[in-house]
Amino acid sequence: MKRDLTQGPVMRAMLAFAVPMILGDLLQQCYNIADTLIVSRYLGANALAAVGSAYTLMTFITSILLGLSLGSGAVFSIRFGRRDETGLRESAFAAFAMIGVCAVVLNIAAYALLDPLRVFLRVGDDAVWGLMRAYLAVIFAGILATFLYNFFACYLRAVGDSVTPLIFLGVSAVLNIALDIVFVAVLHRGVAGAAEATVISQYVSGLGLGVFALRRHPSLRPGKGARVRWSRGREVAGNSALTCVQQSVMNLGILMVQGLVNSFGPAVMAAFAAGVKIDSFAYLPVQDLGNAFSTFIAQNHGAGKKERIRAGVRGAVITSAAFSVGVSALVFIFAEPLMLLFVDAGEAAIVAEGVRYLRIAGAFYAGIGILFLLYGLYRALERPGMSVVLTVISLGTRVVLAYALSAIPAVGVVGIWWAVPVGWFLADVTGALYYHMHKRQLGAA
Repeated sequence: MKRDLTQGPVMRAMLAFAVPMILGDLLQQCYNIADTLIVSRYLGANALAAVGSAYTLMTFITSILLGLSLGSGAVFSIRFGRRDETGLRESAFAAFAMIGVCAVVLNIAAYALLDPLRVFLRVGDDAVWGLMRAYLAVIFAGILATFLYNFFACYLRAVGDSVTPLIFLGVSAVLNIALDIVFVAVLHRGVAGAAEATVISQYVSGLGLGVFALRRHPSLRPGKGARVRWSRGREVAGNSALTCVQQSVMNLGILMVQGLVNSFGPAVMAAFAAGVKIDSFAYLPVQDLGNAFSTFIAQNHGAGKKERIRAGVRGAVITSAAFSVGVSALVFIFAEPLMLLFVDAGEAAIVAEGVRYLRIAGAFYAGIGILFLLYGLYRALERPGMSVVLTVISLGTRVVLAYALSAIPAVGVVGIWWAVPVGWFLADVTGALYYHMHKRQLGAA
């Protein structure tokens, strides 16, 4: 199924395209949360802290592949909007070769640096590190599966198909939850079992989606005339590299914050692990709206339809802000019940710290919702460098403030929590001002 976003009512087209993406990522978060719930309930607080820290690390590693895929997807969308079938095919070949090589190198590096990661992540507790190492030793095996799923999902979404990735992700999510229960609760394989369940599910979705894409889109198949053109490679690399840098800088900053959180001990680690899971679920719809918005803008940019771009910007900002405010209110009110989904009521210190985190960072989801739109906008308008600037402002502010404020005894870990929304809103102001000052050069006016 292909959806042409250059035709029809603007917001109806964008939201119809975004909904399958939102549902897909909600499913993904469901199996991430199921993984966390099962680990917490069956293996305890140390295992929760270990898996939570490992999740942050894996998010950083896979963000490199996601960034390259998103950057390539913007190129694919522009080619699709221009009806350039040959350019689309050649760009896809170049992107697959480039990202595939990066995935292999990344996988080798992850295993080679497994033990030095303890120092970087500042995991002082031997019991937590032992569990975290066991989890990472298995979960790293899924890096290539992550590459396959993200590449083919971005390609299909670029040509207007956001439904098929949802289907494969749904199958993977159900399988992951079932395997989690079997490996952890029945076979008692510990944190390694939780990681094994995730890796198997990742390969099911990655390989399955790849086979579907090759069958449904014959132009993607290797064969006569299929080759990697350096000119296409340079074009894809130019857009993808900066998007990759943006994603990597964003998650490196989060990883640095994770290291700071870890220095406060297992209780704060566990609270942050649960809080981040709730965060990810709460603002996921606006993150996917940002990605759908990016595809919409890229297709219309390729087609030269400026009025649709302006209408899309207005509608997306209103939708994202309204949704974010509503979710923030719910998270603020239900912070404690949400924490109790992940943490036993007897772990009072963990629950209290998690509630405090959610009532600070969770109150300002509108900030990150607008930031996701800005990332998508500049990626689609072939200005990925601006996304990097916004990420540096957002995460740079967050990291500097977190380290500075948490060092003040009277502030402590609360300073880390307040650094989050401050970083979001500084980046939002910068991105909005740049857009209004450079509309004409951006091709949006």
